[in-house]
Amino acid sequence: MTARSPHEPHRAATPLELFFDLVFVVAIAQASSGLHHAVAEAHALEGLIGYLMVFFAIWWAWMNVTWFASAYDTDDVPYRLAVFVQIAGALIMAGGVPAMFEARTPNVATVGGYVVIRLALVAQWLRAAASDPARRTTARRYAAGITVVQLGWAAMLFVPGLWAPGFLTLAALELAVPVWAERAAPTTWHPHHIAERYGLLTLIVLGESILAATLAVQSALASGDALTALAPVIVGGLLIVYSMWWVYFDRPVHDLLTTFRKAFIWGYGHYLIFAAAAAVGAGLAVAVDHATRRAKVGEIGAGAAVAIPVAVYLMCVAFLHDRPEHRQTRLFGPIAAMIVLLTPFAGHAVLLTGLILALLVVVKRFMLRAGPDRASIAALSEG
Repeated sequence: MTARSPHEPHRAATPLELFFDLVFVVAIAQASSGLHHAVAEAHALEGLIGYLMVFFAIWWAWMNVTWFASAYDTDDVPYRLAVFVQIAGALIMAGGVPAMFEARTPNVATVGGYVVIRLALVAQWLRAAASDPARRTTARRYAAGITVVQLGWAAMLFVPGLWAPGFLTLAALELAVPVWAERAAPTTWHPHHIAERYGLLTLIVLGESILAATLAVQSALASGDALTALAPVIVGGLLIVYSMWWVYFDRPVHDLLTTFRKAFIWGYGHYLIFAAAAAVGAGLAVAVDHATRRAKVGEIGAGAAVAIPVAVYLMCVAFLHDRPEHRQTRLFGPIAAMIVLLTPFAGHAVLLTGLILALLVVVKRFMLRAGPDRASIAALSEG
């Protein structure tokens, strides 16, 4: 298992990676469903805490496998078998998510599935350490750090009363392991490959949001609720998801991953992008429940269930994707996010949010097509 070149031409996601992503969407769908029901039942705070915790496990497990594969994917039999074990761990974790939302504390399935994924990655790192002398210390650091933290997660099952401080501590340690390990010798991740992998998961999460809203509409129609009450939510929801896709994929981003520090910020920052995108699906389902009078939450709460994750998504994409040379458009996303946060107080929040996002896309495209901005002109004149 030797390191792959970061300059390898035409590096693309493999069928195994696509399979891996599709299995992870099962866990994402369970987390989104749990948030939907918690908010609809007026338990938004408890639901949000549980959602953020389980989504951290989903995102972190996925992200570590993705970056390892970018550097060491040999696609041989041992590698494929290790990924199959990780897929099994993801399914175990997904199976425990509904019970976790009911009990409002992690359980054996969620923790156990997560630990299975992480320990399978330890085996991968040990294999890399044996095959890549130049990065042996890095690989061993990953293996040691991941193992120690997994022991901590397993121990937390025996002291459920300490989950709040324990989760924050162990999550911080998880985030610190790559920073510590990569200092020895950076791994050879591929910018194009990483950007594509993140883009593919974004597509899957957006698709899950559409599915969550569709299932809610289907359930409402099956119970005889009028389509006219759902029309603003349906139209607004489509505009929101379409615009979220457009904002994220407005232009390629692999050329932004030029340094180790930038890659870390970009990769870690996607926790909020993925979590917000999936939460939009939960919010749209809550909006459907409210429109059909099946939710305990009020109109402002139902609108906020959509507006808040949309605003978070816009702010994070603006911070991670907007380019320094596009000074005229960099503030459009944050401004739109601030306006979106006001929509719950205006009525028809979903439709208004969709119209605001559609306008954001139109204005940004018009500004970018109108010609280079001052920063671009200055850069050209200096060259």
